[in-house]
Amino acid sequence: MATMSELKERLLPPRPASAINLRGDAGSRPSPSGRQPLLGVDVLGLKKRGQGLKSWIRVDTFANSQVIEVDKFTMMRRCDLPARDLRLLDPLFVYPSTILGREKAIVVNLEQIRCIITADEVLLLNSLDNYVLRYVVELQQRLKASSVTEVWNQDSLELSRRRSRSLDNVFQNSSPDYLPFEFRALEVALEAACTFLDSQASELEIEAYPLLDELTSKISTLNLERARRLKSRLVALTRRVQKVRDEIEQLMDDDGDMAEMYLTEKKKRMEGSLYGDQSVYRSNDCFSLSAPVSPVSSPPESRRLEKSLSIVRSRHDSAKSSEGATENIEELEMLLEAYFVVIDSTLNKLTSLKEYIDDTEDFINIQLDNVRNQLIQFELLLTTATFVVAIFGVVAGIFGMNFEIDFFEQPGAFKWVLTITGVCGLVVFLAFVWFYKRRRLMPL
Repeated sequence: MATMSELKERLLPPRPASAINLRGDAGSRPSPSGRQPLLGVDVLGLKKRGQGLKSWIRVDTFANSQVIEVDKFTMMRRCDLPARDLRLLDPLFVYPSTILGREKAIVVNLEQIRCIITADEVLLLNSLDNYVLRYVVELQQRLKASSVTEVWNQDSLELSRRRSRSLDNVFQNSSPDYLPFEFRALEVALEAACTFLDSQASELEIEAYPLLDELTSKISTLNLERARRLKSRLVALTRRVQKVRDEIEQLMDDDGDMAEMYLTEKKKRMEGSLYGDQSVYRSNDCFSLSAPVSPVSSPPESRRLEKSLSIVRSRHDSAKSSEGATENIEELEMLLEAYFVVIDSTLNKLTSLKEYIDDTEDFINIQLDNVRNQLIQFELLLTTATFVVAIFGVVAGIFGMNFEIDFFEQPGAFKWVLTITGVCGLVVFLAFVWFYKRRRLMPL
């Protein structure tokens, strides 16, 4: 906790001293026009907002972090990126997860982690989000640990060389296989995104299973509304996890995109080509020592032409290196495959939860259908009983007519009418029940 709080205080953009001086001197120093200036107005802040400056957290290869303020066009020139790639990192817009490999940088947009990775540094949008701060802390710790490991391995290698001179050539040819800086930064970003999505999936599972079990035992409007909200959250999370999985799978399927992400190797080849051009130029100058070239007589167009040719050669060499790197992309492929397995397990977890929700919905529908069938059967019995009772109404209506009959004068006539009518109604009711049972309209 102490480390996180210290990092948060250190990464907060400092208050400019010039703005404080402007605020402090505004009340005592009048303006040239004689009017009093506006008190409490940060003029530099207004200028920065007008220029579109954004605060970035920069982490270099030596695990040093600092806060810099760079505008959009400077960042485009610094990282050689188009404007549409920087738009992916804008927090005001919601874009799906994306990993783009460019000429000099890797643009990463994975959940809360939005950064630009180059061969020498990582640039993140300055934010107080805990996941961004954790990313910075984790990257610094890994860079420091890797530097210590490299020093230890170098010391052990020197010691082994001293002990065994016969195997000197073997030790000289062997070199420890470490990931370059851009892959370390990409690994931390993938790990942060996969961990974040997996934690959300676990929280959703902890909340979902008790609710679904309660819903199967007690179907109520409140439980159904909670299940509906849970399913909408599950669908949104599944879409995000699926997008990350598809992005990693797309990178693994395209060897050219993976080769473009070897920034350190491309930088070394580009520097080697530039140094090679300079050595050629120096050798040519050495050959022409007898007739030195005057800087006044050499036109600037020739210098520009040489500079443009060197840039074209460096880009051509970098393109050739990227084509040759397609044959040796096992490091990045293994890295992506490891996190593909992690994100695929998270997706399987969400798929299992969705299947459990679907099974619960099917079980609830079966229960509702069963209750509906029972109500229909009960309604059928009530309709049959109403028909039997209607027989008594018919008999009562017949004997209630205003005419004289000798049967009314007998003392037991009323009992005989009730008995015969009741027996006939019971026989009719049993006949209907037997018909329902034979037709399997109700389980009796």
